Amino acid sequence: MATQLDSLTQRLSYIVGENLAHQLKNDGLELDAEVVALAVKDVMSGQASRLTDDEKRSAVEQVQQESQARQMAAHAKNKAEGEAYLADNAKKEGVTTTASGLQYKSLVTGSGAKPTTSDRVKVHYRGTLIDGTVFDSSYDRGEPIVFPVTGVIAGWVEGLQLMNVGSKFELTIPSNLAYGANGSGPVIGPDATLVFEVELLDIE
Repeated sequence: MATQLDSLTQRLSYIVGENLAHQLKNDGLELDAEVVALAVKDVMSGQASRLTDDEKRSAVEQVQQESQARQMAAHAKNKAEGEAYLADNAKKEGVTTTASGLQYKSLVTGSGAKPTTSDRVKVHYRGTLIDGTVFDSSYDRGEPIVFPVTGVIAGWVEGLQLMNVGSKFELTIPSNLAYGANGSGPVIGPDATLVFEVELLDIE
């Protein structure tokens, strides 16, 4: 039978639990939900902790070490795969590599003005990982976005200034011109090379 959430206390309790669960999930921690609930009950009822301080410290240190090892492995993997992808992409017809390492290919040639760093632009775009996974798309949302040229990642700042209004480019962006070692969100990992299809609609 479904748990009823009729009272304000019940609803607030559920919201707190839901927010905590989202935070823990986003942190990528592997947890036992029943044991988390047990710890909450123990604290709320005043029961003493079932673990000693040394046991807590040891467990946290082990998790941190394992997390660091996974991150280092992800860094190395993404960096190697990105470098290989960039090297292969550079050989393709129509691809130009700039001094910074940005790679671009004109898909549609526009005849309008080129934006500068002081402009705001309206664009449609689709962003993918090098394996083709789409992580963001204004096309899918059905609405272009408007933003300052300098308000985005370095690869975009450079790439946009190479485009005329009406152009569509494919930008292949090495990690140091994208989100670097930190990555972004759950999909873009550390040191990930990214591919964007960018259509410059207007300068505002």
